Amino acid sequence: MSTTSDSPSGSKTYKFMVWAPDYTDQEALSRRLSVRSRHLEGARNLIGQGIIKVAGGLLTPESLEAEAANQKLVGSALIYEAESLAAARKLVEEDIYYKSNVWDKEKLVILPINMATPLP
Repeated sequence: MSTTSDSPSGSKTYKFMVWAPDYTDQEALSRRLSVRSRHLEGARNLIGQGIIKVAGGLLTPESLEAEAANQKLVGSALIYEAESLAAARKLVEEDIYYKSNVWDKEKLVILPINMATPLP
């Protein structure tokens, strides 16, 4: 599979895998929930633009069979398409989860990914 593609503007783009673990302090979940609707709205906008290819909240293993209300979120995983690592980082830093200290800025990982399978 190719690591690059052309954007509608004709420039080359790359895929970036983002691992954004949440902070683990006692207020982390309440911060996440307080801005969740704004985060989802922003994500839907980026999905509509073709920037976010895949995204989801990461759960603890114990949450796998738990009722939705009892699932414990520990972070987010996303695949962005952007023109550079700096552009991908800017997209992450503009997210309300980043700005509201939901995602742990010290543990955040953004890496180019060479896709072995097609994306949706």
